[in-house]
Amino acid sequence: MSSTPSLPNFVVWAPDYTDEGALERRLAVRPAHLENAKKLINQGIIRVGGGLLTPESVDAAAADMKFVGSCLIYEGKTIDAVRKIVEEDLYYTADVWDKEKIVILPIALATGLPPVPS
Repeated sequence: MSSTPSLPNFVVWAPDYTDEGALERRLAVRPAHLENAKKLINQGIIRVGGGLLTPESVDAAAADMKFVGSCLIYEGKTIDAVRKIVEEDLYYTADVWDKEKIVILPIALATGLPPVPS
């Protein structure tokens, strides 16, 4: 067990815009978004994350899945520090995430988080 105290955790609910071009914007920037997310995961900033799908997407082929947003758990010093990271994310700057509807809240986890990749 690490002797370094862990930072607070924050859950981020980031719904996508729902206009006609929203999914295309998401898919266009997704490779770069995932590359940056991988860096944040390796730094221990993003602890868990993924795209939220429509219920119909559960059994769909990967190419037919419909994204409706993202949900992530960040580790950060403050809610403002996490908000800054979210606002620098490509999904935020490329108008994938609906900026008016993003929710960032501290979370008291009842379970452990996966280890930070080494």
